[in-house]
Amino acid sequence: MSEVTYDFTGKTAFVTGASSGMGLAAAQAFAEAGAAVALVDINQEQVENAAAELTGRGLKALAIQCDVTDENQVAAAVARTVEAFGSLDMAFNNAGIMLPPVDSADETAEAFDTIVAVNLRGVWAATKHELKQMRAQGSGAIVNCSSLGGLVGGDGRATYHATKHGIIGQTKSIALQYGPLGIRVNAVCPGTIDTPMVAQMAARGELDREAAAAREPLRRLGRPEEIAAAVLWLCSDGASYVTGVALPVDGGHVA
Repeated sequence: MSEVTYDFTGKTAFVTGASSGMGLAAAQAFAEAGAAVALVDINQEQVENAAAELTGRGLKALAIQCDVTDENQVAAAVARTVEAFGSLDMAFNNAGIMLPPVDSADETAEAFDTIVAVNLRGVWAATKHELKQMRAQGSGAIVNCSSLGGLVGGDGRATYHATKHGIIGQTKSIALQYGPLGIRVNAVCPGTIDTPMVAQMAARGELDREAAAAREPLRRLGRPEEIAAAVLWLCSDGASYVTGVALPVDGGHVA
């Protein structure tokens, strides 16, 4: 099967959680399609290495260390991106965390606040400052990373699922408000994807990879590149009439 390609020459992409997994795959795909890409991540060494790999191939990339729970850092990251590349045309707000499962009656307020700060507030802050620039331009496409957990519940992970449901609510509401301004806002809902986060879950005994694959209609885990492909499509002219959707990329799980 031939690979779908895009030409994003002259456009700028902004990707959070870009040092590994789905964020890295998306950043690489944007760069390979000709976009200038800001790779944004809390892990400075990893994100600098990721950007260096891209620039070493002659692609346009900028590493930005940023904690998405700090709105000032997010605002500065967006401003630095625009200063470096001149615009902000596409964004993938992917940064997120998952803590070990817990009985909801025993979850601490600290754990709740930590998950909400990264997964929900982080997406809020990134979207807010991306919108400021896109509103000024009169154009742009944003993709927020929700999850299969934004569409269904999950035993022991109520707060994680609450944040991922919340991202879909944010996405739909902002899509309604900004559609008339020429800005599209969508979400992707990945299923179980073979990322470092999933590897850590498997190592802790929280996930049986073979059993998880067997539950999916496609009988395998997803690949980060498959999420990146959905993100690029949602940011492309091919999705020019698509906004406010929560797109499952989950091997058929929610079917």
